[in-house]
Amino acid sequence: MRDDKENLIVAKTFSFALEAIDYSEKLRSLHKYEMASQLFRSGTSIGANVWEAQNAESNADFIHKFKIAAKESDETDYWLRLCKASPHFPDPKPELPKELNSIIRIIAKIISSSKKK
Repeated sequence: MRDDKENLIVAKTFSFALEAIDYSEKLRSLHKYEMASQLFRSGTSIGANVWEAQNAESNADFIHKFKIAAKESDETDYWLRLCKASPHFPDPKPELPKELNSIIRIIAKIISSSKKK
């Protein structure tokens, strides 16, 4: 059952999702719809899976949900790197990839420590 006390990874992924939405909207305003959709889906899915993990039925289910969040994080990292490298897309705010890297490290640590239980 979800615990509503402050949870760092839940808060960070929720905040990141809001930033991903903002960047996706910026891309949409420039008619970059495909990339906007890719970033919107993967960037918001990270937090959705972390949120869902808070109600995991077992430790294995918890780990599984976090592994999905890790995959979505990697996908989001890929799209952000493409945007940064391509002259056809505006650079994301520097904080966006930086925050994503922090989330990736935390998720990896959570998965690793959960496997030891």
